[in-house]
Amino acid sequence: MKTYQIRMVFVWTICCLFVSVACADVKLPAVFGDHMVLQQKSRVTVWGWAAPGEAISVKGSWPWAGKAKTKADENGTWKVDIKTPKAGSKPVTLTIRGNNEIVLNDILIGEVWICSGQSNMEMGLTMINNTAEEIAAADYPNIRLFDVARTVSNVPRQDVTGNWAKCSPETAANHGTWGGFSATAYYFGRKLQKELNVPIGLITTNWGGTVAEAWTSTDTLKTFEQFKDTLESMENPEKQDAIYQKNIRDWENKIDQMDPGYQQTWYKPDTDDADWKEMELPRDWTETELGNMDGIVWFRRETSLPPSWAKHEMELHLGTIDDIDTLWFNGVKIGTTAGYDRPRVYRIPASVLHVGKNIIAVRVIDTGGGGGMDGKAEDMRIGPVGADVKTCATVARTWKYKVSREGGDVPSVPMNPKGGSPNRPTVLYNAMIAPLVPFRIAGAIWYQGESNCYDPILYRTLFPAMITDWRKQWGQGDFPFYYVQIAPYQYNAFDRSQAIREAQLMSLWVPNTGMAVTMDIGTEKDIHPKNKVDVGERLARWALAKTYKQKNIIYSGPLYKSMKIEDSAIRIAFDYADGGLVAKDGKLSDFVIAGEDKNFVPAEAAIDGDTLVVSSKEVNNPVAVRYGWSNWVDGSLFNKAGLPASSFRTDDWPLQ
Repeated sequence: MKTYQIRMVFVWTICCLFVSVACADVKLPAVFGDHMVLQQKSRVTVWGWAAPGEAISVKGSWPWAGKAKTKADENGTWKVDIKTPKAGSKPVTLTIRGNNEIVLNDILIGEVWICSGQSNMEMGLTMINNTAEEIAAADYPNIRLFDVARTVSNVPRQDVTGNWAKCSPETAANHGTWGGFSATAYYFGRKLQKELNVPIGLITTNWGGTVAEAWTSTDTLKTFEQFKDTLESMENPEKQDAIYQKNIRDWENKIDQMDPGYQQTWYKPDTDDADWKEMELPRDWTETELGNMDGIVWFRRETSLPPSWAKHEMELHLGTIDDIDTLWFNGVKIGTTAGYDRPRVYRIPASVLHVGKNIIAVRVIDTGGGGGMDGKAEDMRIGPVGADVKTCATVARTWKYKVSREGGDVPSVPMNPKGGSPNRPTVLYNAMIAPLVPFRIAGAIWYQGESNCYDPILYRTLFPAMITDWRKQWGQGDFPFYYVQIAPYQYNAFDRSQAIREAQLMSLWVPNTGMAVTMDIGTEKDIHPKNKVDVGERLARWALAKTYKQKNIIYSGPLYKSMKIEDSAIRIAFDYADGGLVAKDGKLSDFVIAGEDKNFVPAEAAIDGDTLVVSSKEVNNPVAVRYGWSNWVDGSLFNKAGLPASSFRTDDWPLQ
């Protein structure tokens, strides 16, 4: 080829590349789509991506919408603000033009709320009380649902996975990550839609079992000494891996030392398991005689391998295991995996395998809630690496098991900063919150705290910092932030959920916040109460009264205000007593009182108008009162509107 021909081909190639870039299609984030809701009477931000320098226009079909114009910057990003009218049920369109055109249809103008937290917010409508009737009745076309898919990221992402859908029985049952759409969010939205008679947009972004620090940005977490090392290690892969490997070794040593099964070498093939019981797997062991036991349980099973398999590396699948497992194969330790929702797949070296009889031993640690090898039967199998289900041999059905240690006092497994754990600091903010900013919202509701019981003192500052962080990121000022005080539940002995409830109560100092109390809906043996109607509607009471200024709405149960010592009794005053206090079933319970010796004893409580008088014959000179100060309690104190009082304590003595 001659020189001038080579030059022409080069020029033609460059031109094609230029045209390809210059004509790049305009793209929108997933949160903009058909059936969406835009926040009424505001300036909403619309943003997306295009070729650098590409001219963009955005126009709504409603009167006076006008047309906003801009150009994509050097990175190909663009954004504009457009005005929205008063809410209405008539659908509108939004047209975005660049080198291509996108028309979004069936948009409603109304009120948009972010709904976030852990499993009690995530818990869907298929998992609650009266689920069949509730789903059948979930026909609200003016309520629109958007559920963010679970994912994690060490750095802020630009987009999420999800789509808008009209609320219908079908979408209510399926449009969500755990049992359909969030029941708490749905009942919150339903109450607002009925009372305000405007369209409601609900954006759910949640993940069960997660901690507040995972939902908080890096900049905010860097102000906390507790997270500095982890955040630095996330930015330094080599240091990150070294720290993690050391933490894992230290953790495994602690577990081995406190595990009688390990001390007695239950992992060895020749272990005498004649007295072990049998369990059909997979199954959540709460369905067996183990019940709601937390602790360490060992499982053993024999599997037979043909000569052709025993000569090559095998792949053992165990499905999901709640919460942490360690695998031994023929007495050789293979590995440890943490996370109740992570499929277990282990590579077994050929040097470990035997022709014929092989012994699988699995140590399972449950730290709370359900426990055990609870996946699917087809996911429990062994076979050649990469083989499909039909090719593999099953390891489901009958296993032997033995309890090694009861109680949830085992240390939490260290998180792998490089792994997929959703409990690493900032990873959920990066992946599931940051991409939604600055989508215009009315406010946020939040249901979380159970997973932060490990450090309730930290939560006193971490939770308010997270609220402030979100508001800063959105740039909408102090938008409403209403949250649920976690319900009572029989946590492990080392968890202090009453202190988390106290931290949530203390967080009401943050401007424009509100707290829905759930002292009356807890379930002693289930951390996921099925009564989500009251939860959602109590959150809606706060919004209706404080955000939408509706009158004559009682929106909070009694909250401790002050105390006064009167001889051998203490008088307790409350905010939100609202015309008088009420005892559930006519009797107050779960009050304790103490003198200067800090020795609390059961106390009698009597209602006197808007106050309580608390006393005990055993304490002549009382100085402190506590109510509901334990993990599990069935709330007995209400106001006349039927809203429960928060647990509280009048002292500030160090937590024991």
